[in-house]
Amino acid sequence: MSVDLNADLNAVDDAVLVERATDGDTAAFEVIIRRHGPLMRSYAYRILRSEADADDVVQDAFYTAWRQLSEIRDPAAVRSWLMRIVSRTAFTHLRRRPATETDTLLHLAVATTPDPETAAIRNAQLDALSGALDRLPEDQKQCWLLRELVSLSYTEIAQELHLTPGAVRGKLARARASVAIEMEEWR
Repeated sequence: MSVDLNADLNAVDDAVLVERATDGDTAAFEVIIRRHGPLMRSYAYRILRSEADADDVVQDAFYTAWRQLSEIRDPAAVRSWLMRIVSRTAFTHLRRRPATETDTLLHLAVATTPDPETAAIRNAQLDALSGALDRLPEDQKQCWLLRELVSLSYTEIAQELHLTPGAVRGKLARARASVAIEMEEWR
């Protein structure tokens, strides 16, 4: 009896996809791209505030991932691994930008509610948050983004930024305190 191994890769878990992709199965890697690409693009866009730059960064991140796939320690944690790659790539891209191109960090879409007053208030809150994050030291901002937007663990953030988990906790505590103080009027 012949079994079609490519029948429904969409139902296969990440660990199996990574193992297959490591063996050269491009169809498995395409499923990884479709599964995790939208989150990676959204995260890159929030850092870069440019759709074109976000697309370039995600493409570079997937190219890097394809080349380094055999180095992944835990195939089941491919999402976190990919998010670390896109984070590194996006922040590298951001550092290379001329200073005049740097925008505020978070730029989110207008609220889905038809109420203009609610949309204006939400946008003002997001602008205030963006400003608060822009005023953080770069290492605190990276820790905050990786924790709050990507939901990486302290250990994963520490690995990504070459810090100890204790240093990550300290930077996150300072970042959260600074953001809380600046956002006090919005509570």
